[in-house]
Amino acid sequence: MSHARTLPGEKPITIDAPRWQDALPAGAWPAGFAETGSATRADVFEVAARWQDSSASAMQLAAASLAWGYGVRGYGRYRTRRVLAQDSAGALLAGALENLRPAEVTPDALIDAYDRFRSAHRLHGLGPAFFTKILYFAGYRHERAALQPLILDSVVAGRLPAEAGPANQYRYGWSSSTWHGYLRWAHEQAARPEFGNQPDHVELSLFAGSWIP
Repeated sequence: MSHARTLPGEKPITIDAPRWQDALPAGAWPAGFAETGSATRADVFEVAARWQDSSASAMQLAAASLAWGYGVRGYGRYRTRRVLAQDSAGALLAGALENLRPAEVTPDALIDAYDRFRSAHRLHGLGPAFFTKILYFAGYRHERAALQPLILDSVVAGRLPAEAGPANQYRYGWSSSTWHGYLRWAHEQAARPEFGNQPDHVELSLFAGSWIP
């Protein structure tokens, strides 16, 4: 199970849960999620913990991850509905994430899940900037010292140094090897005192622009 806490500098994301629930396929919205009108990463990790113990579906985890990612953007509900409608039974999402359920997630399992989202389990309209959000919540283990999955979008990529690999050369469509290079670099940076050995602190600091490597 995840033991996520609010990250330093993190701000809650505004989410209109009733409108999201109405917009998505039946059963896709996780019970109780964002019912206060906002959500933090810890709230999405709570859905991920339910997915890990099979009390929430992979589609519900994806819905929570994407709603958190889009926030107040009205087109987010439409785009998420369009993605989830391609996988009405949730089989593609479940298959892509199946190896991220164990307490110990290996680097090979992370890369395999990334590649699944780009190939056999691909959903049109769900690119790396958003499926890495799903991978992050599904596979991150705060209590483990191993390589961790992280979000990679155009903002984060644009602020990565050359030492993190070629991710900063692209705005989208990163390969799994490029993502892996970024994960390794963030893992190393997480040893800095301000990041407390949590690579997602590195990712959030990059996204917020509060740290320039």
